Amino acid sequence: GENALKWLQKVQSETGLKVITEVATPKHVELCLESGIDMLWIGARTTVNPFYVQEIAEALKGVDIPVFVKNPIHPEIGLWVGALERLNKAGVHKLSAIHRGFYNYKESAFRNDPKWEMPIKLREEVRDLPIICDPSHIAGKASLIEDVSQTAMDINLNGLMIETHNNPTGALSDSRQQITPQDLKRILNNLILRDTKLRDEAFKDELLEFRNQIDLLDRQIIELLNDRKKIVETIAHFKNQNKLTIFQIERWFEIIQSRKSIANNLKLDNQMVAEIFELIHKYSILTQTKIMR
Repeated sequence: GENALKWLQKVQSETGLKVITEVATPKHVELCLESGIDMLWIGARTTVNPFYVQEIAEALKGVDIPVFVKNPIHPEIGLWVGALERLNKAGVHKLSAIHRGFYNYKESAFRNDPKWEMPIKLREEVRDLPIICDPSHIAGKASLIEDVSQTAMDINLNGLMIETHNNPTGALSDSRQQITPQDLKRILNNLILRDTKLRDEAFKDELLEFRNQIDLLDRQIIELLNDRKKIVETIAHFKNQNKLTIFQIERWFEIIQSRKSIANNLKLDNQMVAEIFELIHKYSILTQTKIMR
């Protein structure tokens, strides 16, 4: 509550460190600004509600304080981008994002689903936006924090937000995901920070050759998808003439099982292959629907 702002002020005065805290209402913003808090963050449950974000943006008008925005609970890139845009329109330009993972619908080693593709999508939408990772909320337990932190660095995120406690077992909230300052130091020292650009010209040429091969294969994949679409269109006309339904579940089960079996034989991740064919099948259904109407 409000009393904790005094603790943060004490941290500022005794250590010289900058401090940050979460705000969820205009009143929170007002109290933080009055207390000289250096930075603010907006939590996942606030980001998900455009009305809450707008209220906070209004409260921040004329105050260009650094603001970090956590991703919404569910993987909706529009809500994340929308929150950043609302703040930017209010005159808050020192913006950053925090990737803290997404609600898990299934059993998982992680508390939150990392969905690493989402911060990459955000970077495509908002170029040059700093994005840091919250390994504590993704991991949900101390033993996974180092691995999540390394992955965040490997995909070139800009920093980490790690929960640290001098006595994790005595923490009043999220005790399983707290680590000691000693463990934090060890994790940070163990991180491998990779370069985003090759310095060696010989390696650059070699990497370019690999990328050219990938480009060629991607073109072939797209051409094959187009060939497949033409056959789907022919099938749609055939079904229409013979009054057959678009979706036939036995055929769909056959496709999924056979493609996963092929993937297994090739040592490919069959879940990845299943997801690819689910997407292909979705657009196959849409193509047939347009024709049969």
